Formats: sequence, C-alpha cells, structure tokens
Amino acid sequence: MHCHTLPVTTRHRQRTLLIPGAAVVLLLASCGDLSTQAPDHGVEPHQASSSISTSELNRQLASLRQLTARFQNFSAAEAAKYGTKITPCWYHSDLGGQGYHYGNPELIDGTVALLEPELIMYEPNRAGHMKLVGIEYIVPIKDWQGSEPPTLLGQVFHENEALGLYVLHVWLWKQNPAGIFENWNPNVSCQHAADSEDRS
Repeated sequence: MHCHTLPVTTRHRQRTLLIPGAAVVLLLASCGDLSTQAPDHGVEPHQASSSISTSELNRQLASLRQLTARFQNFSAAEAAKYGTKITPCWYHSDLGGQGYHYGNPELIDGTVALLEPELIMYEPNRAGHMKLVGIEYIVPIKDWQGSEPPTLLGQVFHENEALGLYVLHVWLWKQNPAGIFENWNPNVSCQHAADSEDRS
C-alpha cells in the first residue's frame, strides 16, 4: 500500500474494519481457476539484507508460494478469511500497479509472522477474473512495540506515514522487474479493473 487515504464506505458497516487512513470494505466475489505456475524470480543476493542468506530467503519465499498457491482461486482466499476488500485496483502512472488488496482483518495487529500475511493482491484480467500477483504485510505503526521498523525476509518494512502503517510487498506470483520487494510492479495493470485509483 502506498500513500494517501481511502474513502470510508458505510455498506456492511458491521463487517468493516478501520485502520489508520484506510477503510476495509467487504466484497463477496468469485473467480475462475487460474494457473498455479510461479514466476522464476531468481532472487539476487543484493535483494536481501545481510541479516539473511540468499538460500534462506529463497527457502522462505518457496514456503510462501506453497502457502498462497491455493489463493489463485478466490473462493479459497475467502475460506481463509481473506475476503475483505481493502482497496480498489491501485496503480501509479509512472511506476506500475499493485492491483486490488484483500485482507484478513484478524491478522492486522502489532505483530508480523512469515506465514500470516495480512493482505493478498490481485490483478484483474481481460476475462474478468482476478489473478493472484503477491502478498503484503502491514503493521499499524501505533501498534508496533519495536524501536525499529519490523523486518521479514531480510527486508526492513517501509514506513508509510500517510496511512500510519509499516508495509512490505512481496511479488510472489507476478515477475517484478523493479524487484520482488518493491512497492510498485510495472507488470501489474488496472486496465481491466471495474474500479481503480491512480496513486501517483
């Protein structure tokens, strides 16, 4: 997630979670079956900090792909409590897109866990289906107890002051030429989205 605030939506208010600068809106949807082929990221050593080896990073990424492969079918994501729509399809006019963010509100707290990402990201395709492209970890800054930003996968979380969040994107299912942990992915588009927002 990246800068600005989101409008508050009142529909399904009893199932809406408010986090700093953002409203979580429930969306019930169904998607067709999608390929479970993961991109060949080939993570380079410079993409990991000195706190983790490249081999360990690749092992952790493999465990995340195994965990999230089922979410290529959105009904499986709903069953795992990731059916809450966080944003419309987000894109940046110069840097690429992030797609739709869906989340599990129960996981949005002051902790981080490798196998419990708070959000998953989808790109809409021409056929109207949602293609899984990655995951995102978010931690409300006010809830984080550490003196430094959280870290996972050898990466320090970005501090998003506008949303009051620490964030870390991981492009597990869509090759990102800018880097697997970058905020924006030039290969992700909102061209076929029913609702989108320019976050430039």
